[in-house]
Amino acid sequence: MSAEERLAELGIVLPAAAAPVASYVPVVVHGGIAYVSGQLPFVDGKLVTGRLGEDVSLEDGITAARACALMILAQLRATDISLDRVARIVKLGAFVNSAADFTDQPKVANGASDLMAEVFGTSGRHSRAAVGVPVLPLGAAVEVDAIIALNAH
Repeated sequence: MSAEERLAELGIVLPAAAAPVASYVPVVVHGGIAYVSGQLPFVDGKLVTGRLGEDVSLEDGITAARACALMILAQLRATDISLDRVARIVKLGAFVNSAADFTDQPKVANGASDLMAEVFGTSGRHSRAAVGVPVLPLGAAVEVDAIIALNAH
């Protein structure tokens, strides 16, 4: 089953790709690898803001990370890269806006990781970093970037 068919089967509709918030491009492809800039979490069109361990629950953090992963896929599509060209999700970087005593960054990041596995199967399993940070752009709760290997057209 293709990735596009899998999205439909899962009932997932990708959001509109968000515009960059600074001087960068959302996706750069070089040598068969797509490097996707950090994506922020939009749920029902609204940016998820706040800090895990303070005013954002673990469940809402997981949902936010999943939303970041959906935005990563939306950015690929917006760059005219079919999701069926994805050979492998190589690595995700998850940045979690965290209180000093919050240590469940890996659980939050699972929201993005699990989505990739749902859509791409074993090709969606990847290496990863899950890092707690004191603040993210626009007050976002989570940000996720990606390195993705692509098949030739």
